[in-house]
Amino acid sequence: MLFRVRVQNKREEHMRQLKIVVEKHLDGYVAYPIGLNGVVVGEGDSDEDALADVKSAIRFHIETFGES
Repeated sequence: MLFRVRVQNKREEHMRQLKIVVEKHLDGYVAYPIGLNGVVVGEGDSDEDALADVKSAIRFHIETFGES
């Protein structure tokens, strides 16, 4: 699954495209991006919940720590 994230810093706003892996586990779903430095994970009771959670985590991670 490909996801585009809108990233805003003090100078500009841009889009970044990331692959997101969503896995089903016994107690719910886990989602994480491929190609982003650091640990970013989302979770939820459904795949949609996990995807929404990881999207929020990706935005926070990039806005806080940058893309590298």
